[in-house]
Amino acid sequence: MKEQNAQPGWKMKLHEIIYEADTPMGRLFDIALFFLIILSVILVMLESVKDIDQNYHKTLLTLEWGVTIFFSLEYIARVISIKKPWKYIFSFYGIIDFISTIPLYISYILAGSQVLLAVRAFRLLRIFRILKLVKFIGEASQLQSALKASRTKIAVFIYVVLILSVILGTLMYLIEGDEAGFTSIPRSIYWTIVTLTTVGYGDIAPQTSLGQFMATVIMILGYGIIAVPTGIVTAEFSRSKKGRADDQNMVHVNTQACPSCSAEGHRDDATHCYNCGHSL
Repeated sequence: MKEQNAQPGWKMKLHEIIYEADTPMGRLFDIALFFLIILSVILVMLESVKDIDQNYHKTLLTLEWGVTIFFSLEYIARVISIKKPWKYIFSFYGIIDFISTIPLYISYILAGSQVLLAVRAFRLLRIFRILKLVKFIGEASQLQSALKASRTKIAVFIYVVLILSVILGTLMYLIEGDEAGFTSIPRSIYWTIVTLTTVGYGDIAPQTSLGQFMATVIMILGYGIIAVPTGIVTAEFSRSKKGRADDQNMVHVNTQACPSCSAEGHRDDATHCYNCGHSL
């Protein structure tokens, strides 16, 4: 036990600030990180506008270097503040942090690697981690549970839609033919999916009366099909929320992360990590 607690000091303090959101400094860090992520994504979008990039290239580059240096220091801090660094390095968010930080450095080393700068937009995925750590943790877990509970129903629904698209696409191919742009069954299925989802690009259109009638039926079906997955998830979400409200004895889970394995979701009264047993 003495060996486990021999690490408190500055590393433990750094771990609390970076990985947790129950402390004032942790919340402040998450808020600052949130705005920097949004800023970095805006910078990526502005750089893609030629007129803006030509007139404000140096300003955008300076801001991007500032953001990149901050994220680089944050990445290093996350690595050194945890007892088992590889747990973070090879985690989903660890990989996202890495690949969204290095493009600017690589662009100065390898010629023609500027295209990698667009990878910085992956930083937007990091917002999910911040939302998970702050007051939205309960709502995020409910939504996750609802999506997980409804995945089988949604999979069956998508399978039915695909079968319907193949059948209707084949019929449209037979009805319209090459003259109307339905040159093959795959192309006809593409048109069916576009119409069924109410997107309607307009690159292909039925010319015969029967084809237009079929298109009308597909459009009407589309409105009903769009509502089905939404209804499935909403029903599961409501059921999950009701079950949560009915459970009066539910133990509150905080945002504390294990300094050894980074496991989250510990009970308020927990003294050891449920995953590795390390002292919290």
